[in-house]
Amino acid sequence: MTDKINEAIANRLQQKGISTVQDRHLQQGKRCAFGDQGICCRHCYMGPCRIRAKSPLGVCGATADTIVARNFLRSIAAGCSAHSEHARKVVQTFQMAARGELKNYQIQDEAKLLGLAAEVGVATKGRNINDVAIDVGEVAIGEFGRPSGVSVFLKRAPAKRQEIWRRMGVEPRAIDREIVESLHRSCVGVDQDYRNIMVQGTRCALADGWSGSMWATELQDVMFGTPRPIRSEVGLGVLDAEAVNIVVHGHDPLLAEMLAMATEEPDLVEMAHNAGAKSINLAGICCTANEMLLRHGIPVAGSFLQQEMAIATGVVDCMTIDVQCVMQSLGQLARRFHTELITTSEQARMEGATHISFDHHPALESARKVIKIGIEAFGQRQEDIHIPSQRDPLVAGFTHESLRYMLGGTFRSSYQPLNDNIINGRISGIAGVVGCDNPKVGGGAT
Repeated sequence: MTDKINEAIANRLQQKGISTVQDRHLQQGKRCAFGDQGICCRHCYMGPCRIRAKSPLGVCGATADTIVARNFLRSIAAGCSAHSEHARKVVQTFQMAARGELKNYQIQDEAKLLGLAAEVGVATKGRNINDVAIDVGEVAIGEFGRPSGVSVFLKRAPAKRQEIWRRMGVEPRAIDREIVESLHRSCVGVDQDYRNIMVQGTRCALADGWSGSMWATELQDVMFGTPRPIRSEVGLGVLDAEAVNIVVHGHDPLLAEMLAMATEEPDLVEMAHNAGAKSINLAGICCTANEMLLRHGIPVAGSFLQQEMAIATGVVDCMTIDVQCVMQSLGQLARRFHTELITTSEQARMEGATHISFDHHPALESARKVIKIGIEAFGQRQEDIHIPSQRDPLVAGFTHESLRYMLGGTFRSSYQPLNDNIINGRISGIAGVVGCDNPKVGGGAT
């Protein structure tokens, strides 16, 4: 269904002479085999070097195995950087909120904070909740640059898994250290054993998942509330022709939370009514969409591959973007419609977009500015509107905490019933389907 919808909208864009991600994918034609296989090295200025039958070694003597491992390690480091920079912003915001420096961010889930504090060795008895939060924040920020030791959340893993990591020497130390060491090792003339390179790759990946990403998840829950199962909808059909449609795209929930609050403010709702709209409709694209979905039931308009399609409906009045997964083509596309494209991060500007720097101090005011721009754009809509009818119901918000509660209740929350039924064969196993869709495969098939 998603492929058919994308194809229909893409055909409409082609008639206007506008390319989409699928068009550009096809225009690339047959991909460079050296790049596709990772056997092209551009890590120094003696190259680039291509590995083939008549030249099996790089200028420095690097083998195909070494080159592929170095390229892969750098990709891991880049991914770890992206997730962990997200985490750093969350930790810093959490610290400011704990110190009372931000009026729009508070501690929403005290129980989770107290449990987290006990887990990382922060005293809680008889203490003010904000003082506990300050100390937890110090532990969290220390994960990025600790001089010794390993990531504190590794002890969450099963004991057998922890022992394997210890034996293999892949326990992550500090997040920033693993990223820097990965870049150093992959330089010319440094680590030249592909097996050893991949040991560092594993360590860097674990720093991402078991430190950066995990801290971001935990502290977002503390600040914004731990998700619980909630009903919502997904599909481009959640866009409303009669409403001001604000679409949020990216990965940072700090602004998205403020937008969710601002859309309900009476003065902004009245402003939308005065502009001729029946309401303000907030929807998401990509990962920020999931954050808003889990906590507020705000619908998901589409996936990574549908960000262009959302604008092409003709009813997205404002698309607000922060960091990661944003296609540069949106800048040109928005100009062909009435959509106001707004960048909010100093790390991620885009030609053709309006920039409103998101400031955590007057955070809600930044969100209000975005919504006002969307309301003004509502009156500039063109007649060429096409909203697919697809909007499917879903239930989201199945967190670690909610699953344990569903399996055992308040006093006996546990994974034991699930474990028992996997052991006895009634449940075959558990699959995690994770990752963005890709034009190389069908929509929803990644």
